Amino acid sequence: MNIIIIDYGAGNIKSIQFAFKRLGVDAILSNNIDEIKTADKVIFPGVGEASSAMKMLRESGLDKVIPTLKQPVLGICLGMQLMCNFSEEGNTKGLGIFDVEIKRFSNAVKVPQMGWNTVSNLKSALFTGVKEKEFMYLVHSFYAENCKESIATTTYETSYAAALQKDNFYGVQFHPEKSSLAGEQLLKNFLEL
Repeated sequence: MNIIIIDYGAGNIKSIQFAFKRLGVDAILSNNIDEIKTADKVIFPGVGEASSAMKMLRESGLDKVIPTLKQPVLGICLGMQLMCNFSEEGNTKGLGIFDVEIKRFSNAVKVPQMGWNTVSNLKSALFTGVKEKEFMYLVHSFYAENCKESIATTTYETSYAAALQKDNFYGVQFHPEKSSLAGEQLLKNFLEL
């Protein structure tokens, strides 16, 4: 199976690559548009700040390519947020795949949210074998509001979307590569989609 992790300069790509290696899969790091288009599955990671990550996507032409992909695509953390319409982080226009906005947690709570949190209301084959209220690892200051595309929720200050799905596009706010056995199960499920 040909798995591509999009390497556009804003990802924790090595830990994702190692997570797939533990599952016996060699995921390839690439920013080559032809390789990405022909991959069996695509991982769209992201760590850092939304507006600078979006700028890197625009400079490489990936902002035009990602929304047109037909194979299963998994956005992780900032990757998922960039797949949404808009982020308050840097007033950033996103890729518009998910019809939802990204908001910042208020100063009433510790920001960023960092650590383990339970995920609930699991819907989608992405969560096969993952139990309700399973713990996943999160590190983020911004969140996707609950919306019709939510396939999992979690709570920190407010209830929000822990995962999204629309057609062949999936996004998770948590880091499956750092979420122990439950995260490993989710990556395994993604490989089987």
